[in-house]
Formats: sequence, structure tokens, C-alpha cells
Amino acid sequence: MFRVILVGRLEESARKAARWLIERTPIRSLRDWGIAFSLWPVHLTTSCCGAEFAATSAPKYDAERYGFLPFLSPRNTNLLLIEGTLTVKMARAARIIWEQMPWPKFAIAMGACAMSGGVFYNSYNVVPAWKVVPIDVYIPGCPPRPEAVARAILRLQEKVRRGEYEPRDVEDKKFLEELMAPVMEELKRNMPEALIDVASGQKNE
Repeated sequence: MFRVILVGRLEESARKAARWLIERTPIRSLRDWGIAFSLWPVHLTTSCCGAEFAATSAPKYDAERYGFLPFLSPRNTNLLLIEGTLTVKMARAARIIWEQMPWPKFAIAMGACAMSGGVFYNSYNVVPAWKVVPIDVYIPGCPPRPEAVARAILRLQEKVRRGEYEPRDVEDKKFLEELMAPVMEELKRNMPEALIDVASGQKNE
């Protein structure tokens, strides 16, 4: 049915064949469908938006019918849901969680505070979510209604089913390095050198 010529080392050839099967055949559509209905979020509830998301998860709106199931460990999730204000300290925690999540992974910024700082936009200690992780869907509002959250989930599903989820990162790398510098210094003092690259996300994929 398919004719593929593999040249080179066996491991490299197998990797090329797997990539070809996923990217050039109907298998990709099945993969995208599976990911779209397996959005497992880790919640960063830092303000009132968390209450609205709780309403979205309640029986009236039933977010679980979209395959939207929360997990405790970031290593078992693929969606970072930022529900409110990110202080500098919380932004560092958000980035660490993001690095622990396996690819493909997505992020939703919920509410005005997560999008731009909201009423705290000019505070010295507030960071917009898009400066910390690459955001796929924004949910405006203060706080957004449950209907808006459900629509955002559907919008992300549509994006995934179109295959629009290549690996990417924030644009302002210098800001991110300055933000995470204290964390990296702490890692260097308390962790073996071999694990620092893993903690910083360099070997996450």
C-alpha cells in the first residue's frame, strides 16, 4: 500500500518511518482527533476566575464531555490553564509546570488578569501569561462566564484537529531568562549538574 525506502541506521530509519506515517497518512487525523478530545488540564487558580471554571465543570455545563479531565501531576497533563493573576513568584511556578508537561501541550489564559494584568496591569509584581508560556487561546472577561470557557475549549479542539500545534515558545527569551534566573541558581546549588538541563526544559522533548 505504501512504499517507503529507508536508508541509514535502523534507529534513524525507524524514526523517519514513524514520522512519515504520522505526517503523511490518515493516521495524523486520528492522532489529532485523539489529542483534541484528551485535553487534560493542570489548573493555576490565582484569582476569582477559578470559581467560574468550577461552574464550567459542574453538571449544568459538564466540561468533561469534551474530554476535559483534570490531573494532579503536570507530567500527566497537556493543558496549562492559567486562571487569574500571575505574580512574579507564581509566574516562575507556571513556567516550571510548563517545562514538566510533555509535548504536545497547550495553554489557555483565562480572564483579564491572565491576559494583561487586569486591574493590576501596572503593578511591579504582575506578569502577563503570554510572557511566561505561549498561549493558544485567550478568554476575555473579569471573570469570564462558563459559556466563554466552554467556547474556548471548543476553539482549542478545532485548532488541534487542524494540526496547528507545532512546538513553540515565548518571543521575549531575555525576559524569561531574567525571570527564571533565581530558580536556576537554586537548582545549581541543590541539584546534580546532569539534572539541571532537564529541569530547565532543554531535554523535555
